[in-house]
Amino acid sequence: MKTGILFGEHISTGRVKRRTYEDDPRQGFRPKQHMLLFVLGVITVALVGRLFWLQIVHGSDYVALADSNRIRTKIIHAPRGVIFDRNGEPLVYNIPGFRRVIKEKDKVKSVHLSKEEALGLIAKGDTSVEVDSLRQYPFKDATSHVLGYVGQITDEELHSEEFATYGANDWIGKGGIEGYYESRLAGTNGKQLIEVDALGKPVRSLGQTDPIPGQDITLTIDAKLQQAVFDATANVQKGAVVVSNPKGEILAMLSRPTFDANVFTLDKSYKVASTSGYPTVSSLLIDNDKQPLLNRAIGGVYPPGSTFKIVTAASGLENKVIDEHYRVTDTGVLKLGDFSYANWFYTDQGKKEEGDLDVIRSLARSNDIFFYKLAEKIGVDKLSQTAKAFGVGSKLGIDIGGEVSGLLPNKEWKKEQLKDSWYVGDTFHYGIGQGYLLTTPLQVNSWAEVFANGGTLYQPHLLKETPAKALSTNLLHPKTEELIRQGMIDSCKTGGVAWPLFNFKVKKGDLTKSGEHKVDGKNFVDVKASGSAQMIEIPVACKTGTAQHGGDDTLPHAWITLFAPAYKPEIVLTVLVESKGQGSNEAGPIAKKILEAYFTKK
Repeated sequence: MKTGILFGEHISTGRVKRRTYEDDPRQGFRPKQHMLLFVLGVITVALVGRLFWLQIVHGSDYVALADSNRIRTKIIHAPRGVIFDRNGEPLVYNIPGFRRVIKEKDKVKSVHLSKEEALGLIAKGDTSVEVDSLRQYPFKDATSHVLGYVGQITDEELHSEEFATYGANDWIGKGGIEGYYESRLAGTNGKQLIEVDALGKPVRSLGQTDPIPGQDITLTIDAKLQQAVFDATANVQKGAVVVSNPKGEILAMLSRPTFDANVFTLDKSYKVASTSGYPTVSSLLIDNDKQPLLNRAIGGVYPPGSTFKIVTAASGLENKVIDEHYRVTDTGVLKLGDFSYANWFYTDQGKKEEGDLDVIRSLARSNDIFFYKLAEKIGVDKLSQTAKAFGVGSKLGIDIGGEVSGLLPNKEWKKEQLKDSWYVGDTFHYGIGQGYLLTTPLQVNSWAEVFANGGTLYQPHLLKETPAKALSTNLLHPKTEELIRQGMIDSCKTGGVAWPLFNFKVKKGDLTKSGEHKVDGKNFVDVKASGSAQMIEIPVACKTGTAQHGGDDTLPHAWITLFAPAYKPEIVLTVLVESKGQGSNEAGPIAKKILEAYFTKK
């Protein structure tokens, strides 16, 4: 080999041997080649796995999702059942309307729209507008606490077992009959399948399931009497009225303040009742002082005052602690150590005493001294046993929500709750419906029913089809019933304390047709004409109450409970006016107006 002048003669010209990866013991594999195969393998497995997941495992889900892009489900809202009064008068019914479903983050909000608002949105192509069936309450604020209202379901309710089948934008009954009988009143929504184009516009209907309306129900309520109770209490700021027949059927129930339930259900164009002090839902919710949503008839607790004296009298007579011959001399003030317990007449009428009193006269005059001594003679344990049998201290089970039990005190209760002993003074207060005793207007009305029907405590109810259910029976011996009824009758006559009801009369021509045929000389009595009008006297058995509470500057609660006609009762009535004054002065005139409405055509 010729090397040329640039290379030295010592350079070898033999064949050069080159090494390969196969020849190099340090290179057992080729990393780049194997890495590429590995990556390709992983990608292939991932793609196959993903395809399996999408097409096999969740294939049906994605098919449904794809269909939903071209098929929409439109809810057809079912109308709720109509609620009627005992005479077939609608207390609430349905009217056509519109709602708009708005999705806010994770929540769904349903808003009622006026006709103009709905048509305007529909014209713009808004698909969130739905045809709805809205609730309307024709008696407005006169029936709100009895009927309740409807509102959108809450998240908490939606996740409860009771509402497992409901949707996020459904409206349900809240309070009153609407809430208690939700399962009967609520219908079953229908559905309409609609095919839409790529822009979401309807193309055609693919099918429809018709809605099933809710069940209609009939109540024991008398709509005209309910309205009369509302009108009679127009000047009451806080209070309650319960009206029933002697077997527990509620004829009317009112709590003050009240509200127009239509504000919850109708659109903004609705004009709230002029008698309502709450034009909006928010104004209802923020009034923590008057608490308009509280049904005071079943959920308010108060000392019953002297209305409880008929229970104390029954306890003394039924336990044979006293009889019709038992008498107490009224000395005006009862001394017990350093304490003095005065009779109301003694303090109000210039230290006047009332002399010897039996059980009839003591009820007619609502004498405190008599019942202080009688309660002491009975003892707290027996008195509490009687009161419990008359429904005091427990829920009576009326068929609307919100009922409370009140408070039935005794020695054990005071020791456990107040860490103190029971004293004779506590028994004195207990005997006249004061002290620790707390009751609801419904309870007071129910124990008045016991004296009206001859000794049975019935479960109060609002659904007309519900049969009468006795909670306690044989509570009164005929002699006990006779004595207490006479004391209550005398309370409503001249010489008693319930002056607005003295010799209660109505014009004969104003009597209802049923009343015209009942003039019997005892329950409906012809009396001498007043001018040119022939009058009918209807004996009333009543007991007033003036219940002290709070401090010395707080006016007492005013009570009256009664039944009429006294010897064959048709109606039992209880009126409470909170912090207003004496029962005869404040509750008595209201009771008279309600009785007039019941017994006449007015």
